[in-house]
Amino acid sequence: MPRAKSPVPPAPVADKEQPLRHDIRLLGRLLGEVIRDQEGRESFELVERIRQLSVAWKRGQDAAAGKQIDKLLKGLSSQQAVMVIRAFSYFSHLANIAEDRHHVRRREHHEREGHVQAGSLAYSLEQLHQAGVRPAEIGQLLERAHIAPVLTAHPTEVQRKSILDAERAVAELIAERDGLVLERDLRRNEDALRARITQLWQTRMLRYSKLTVADEIENALSYYPVTFLREIPRLYAELEEALPALKGAELPAFLRMGHWIGGDRDGNPNVGAATMRHALRRQAEVALRHYLTELHELGAELSISARLTTITPEMQALAERSPDQNAHRMDEPYRRALTGMYARLAATLHDLTGTEALRHAVAPQDPYPSPEALLADLRTIEASLRSHHAQALIGQRLAPLMRAVQVFGFHLATLDLRQSSDQHEAVVAELLAVARIEPAYSELDETGKRTLLLRLLQEARPLRVVGAQYSERSLGEMAVFEAAQEALQRYGREAIRHYIISHTESVSDLLEVLILAKEAGLLTGSLGLGARCSLIVSPLFETIGDLREAAAIMEAFYALPGIADMVRDSGNEQDIMLGYSDSNKDGGVFTSNWELYRAELALVALFDGLRARQGGPTLRLFHGRGGTVGRGGGPSYQAILAQPPGTVNGQIRLTEQGEVIASKYANPDIGRRNLETLVAATLEASLLHPTQAAPKPFLEAAQTLSDASFAAYRHLVYETPGFADYFFAATPIREIAELNIGSRPAKRPGSGGGAKAIEGLRAIPWGFSWGQSRVALPGWCGFGSAVQHFLGDPESPAHGKRLALLRKMHKQWPFFRTLLSNLDMVLAKTDLGLAARYVDLVEDKKLGKRIFAAIQAEYDATQQALTDITGQRQRLASNAALARSIAHRFPYIEPLNHLQVELMRRYRAMPPADRQDPDKVERLQRGIHLSINGVAAGLRNTG
Repeated sequence: MPRAKSPVPPAPVADKEQPLRHDIRLLGRLLGEVIRDQEGRESFELVERIRQLSVAWKRGQDAAAGKQIDKLLKGLSSQQAVMVIRAFSYFSHLANIAEDRHHVRRREHHEREGHVQAGSLAYSLEQLHQAGVRPAEIGQLLERAHIAPVLTAHPTEVQRKSILDAERAVAELIAERDGLVLERDLRRNEDALRARITQLWQTRMLRYSKLTVADEIENALSYYPVTFLREIPRLYAELEEALPALKGAELPAFLRMGHWIGGDRDGNPNVGAATMRHALRRQAEVALRHYLTELHELGAELSISARLTTITPEMQALAERSPDQNAHRMDEPYRRALTGMYARLAATLHDLTGTEALRHAVAPQDPYPSPEALLADLRTIEASLRSHHAQALIGQRLAPLMRAVQVFGFHLATLDLRQSSDQHEAVVAELLAVARIEPAYSELDETGKRTLLLRLLQEARPLRVVGAQYSERSLGEMAVFEAAQEALQRYGREAIRHYIISHTESVSDLLEVLILAKEAGLLTGSLGLGARCSLIVSPLFETIGDLREAAAIMEAFYALPGIADMVRDSGNEQDIMLGYSDSNKDGGVFTSNWELYRAELALVALFDGLRARQGGPTLRLFHGRGGTVGRGGGPSYQAILAQPPGTVNGQIRLTEQGEVIASKYANPDIGRRNLETLVAATLEASLLHPTQAAPKPFLEAAQTLSDASFAAYRHLVYETPGFADYFFAATPIREIAELNIGSRPAKRPGSGGGAKAIEGLRAIPWGFSWGQSRVALPGWCGFGSAVQHFLGDPESPAHGKRLALLRKMHKQWPFFRTLLSNLDMVLAKTDLGLAARYVDLVEDKKLGKRIFAAIQAEYDATQQALTDITGQRQRLASNAALARSIAHRFPYIEPLNHLQVELMRRYRAMPPADRQDPDKVERLQRGIHLSINGVAAGLRNTG
């Protein structure tokens, strides 16, 4: 195991930031030139004037600058406002690209110097080595490990694929500059950058039609050719190289990708069996086309002649099986074999996707029955190359291709299925009613439902009546289960593994899914008599109440006769998903995190007991994290290390969504680092994490803080009169709901007014709206009041002791330290000075002033609490990289907020006559939506 030469040394700020500043100045200059060329000098000078006033206002909350901004913005035409918003939005995008490049540049510098950084594999392996963990133990963990980032779509995704593609080109050109020396090459590079920025300026940022599920699928798949298909095999190779003590043993495919897009039906009427089939078909096409390209390139590289070397008999047989009879290749067995393999894979592509390969040296024929068959042929080539000392030809292309086939198969990523429990109940109720078994199923109590469902699962017969008429809902839901059965046979076992039940509140919610699986042949046999289920039925516990009941529900489920046997015979795995979003909207950030922590501990204790008593299943927790801290966001490395003892154990799935996907995976170097971080954190959490629980005083203090935080959050959000009216007026939630940025509605059906309107709102647009208005309330609200309550009277003797306890918790307890680190980050991105400008949008001025004062008081209390505990008055004092990022980007985000407020004011005040003019409405909506795009891109974790 390699040893690090030294920890990361301090470096002068100027030395570290000079290349970043240079890139930002270059991109800013080129953008300015493009604006001058395209829009004229006056437009360019207008953008500069707004930027200067915004910076002056920000630096000192300069009242004069604020008045000048207001006057200037109110005088802009809608067309001018759109132009200015586009300018600042694109600058934010370009600054992000420069930052990403600088991040890669700094990491490369540290690697050259032999320094290691927390979150890297080198760092984690060094930590394991120093702790005495043997490579064999690491290998044993990876043998049973399962790590999966899961890409999900959601209603605040704002990036168009066309924009992402152009920005990838800019990123490649900026990276290229680091290796250029000659002036002519730098000029050529700059010309190419100018061309791409011109392309961006003349490409619309927004969609004119609502995003479809098919669009969301394509957006997600666009990250595979540039990042996942190439960087994941590279990551495996690096890990194998770093663990030479494993004696060349090949690591299992423990790191895989997951998707929700096309299979997540919860609240999305646009997803069903058809979108699921489309998603799987397109996923297969992306994987197979990658393999075809690599086979073609291998054919060019492996020009080895049998007259100059001796190949293995197996290789000779593979070449002889090829239909390639070209006389020029008769002494080139590898090329002949690869031509035949290409033909087989082209036939596979046609069979699975209905599309054709780009090249045909021979006609497609004899499709591969499975990825394993393709892998066997590739291994034959590998073994033969080794036999005649040509192993140097393996590592560049053949080895990554073999690893890709192992990881991605013919399915690319595991597609999760998800639906709400109430939908399952309705379908089961209809099946029972039509079959005349139980006409009033939904009226049964929980005990009655369990008894009936268990009896039905113990019977062999199906419930559906041939020739009977069923509702559109029931037919649609059953079609999904049938499509899943078809997909498993078509694409392989890894194509679909998990069926996630949203709003799991009882044992019957799980049994209902088993009933529907049985109807489609996904559950075979009878419960208690060799039953097997092809799907891992995965409950999702979302609200605070659900989290508190999670362990009890799972204990009751596994206590049912035949359930444990069925799970064991089906693979002995149990995934449980934990919802960060709804629990936060329900109870605030601290209570959400604390209840998640407690639920995880309770579930681990339960499944440890099941394993000890009856060889129970492997527990895998699936973390439903969003982009914002309020939805479980924040650095993945710290988040995984902060998991309760025993909860990772080599098993973790977590969602990646919204702008987070683009910021993490659009750049392949950044993408590999983020994937590496997931693996590194999982290794540390599994093999170094303390197994004992946190000290009792820590746990008691956290419970007290949670109770007080919950009360403060609920009081403000759900019990303060007029709070819902304030939220819908002082944030762009109404405008977000109109934006063509997702296939899923922003609200759940049947949402009412007042607090009911907030309860019915989906957690994603709830957090997104607060982020846009720069309050970020879900990420910090309640914590300040909780600490005040916990500490009590500042004059009392207990105050100092309690504060000392909180400081000790921050120093010694990863859970508490990570939570406070995330609070620190979200407070640094919060700007109540800007947020105050949104208060002007509230028509009831007294209401606006009253609610904002309450928000300000809670914000001030949270700021003070964080300072008292950490000892750091300055936010991000311990995160220089993020502080630097904010310093560079935020002056260009703030004008977008000013413009957003102005355009929202105009839009909401439009007279009825103007609202009849589609052009006037469209111009204002376009400006608002562009500002939403720009702010989201600049903040980078708003979804």
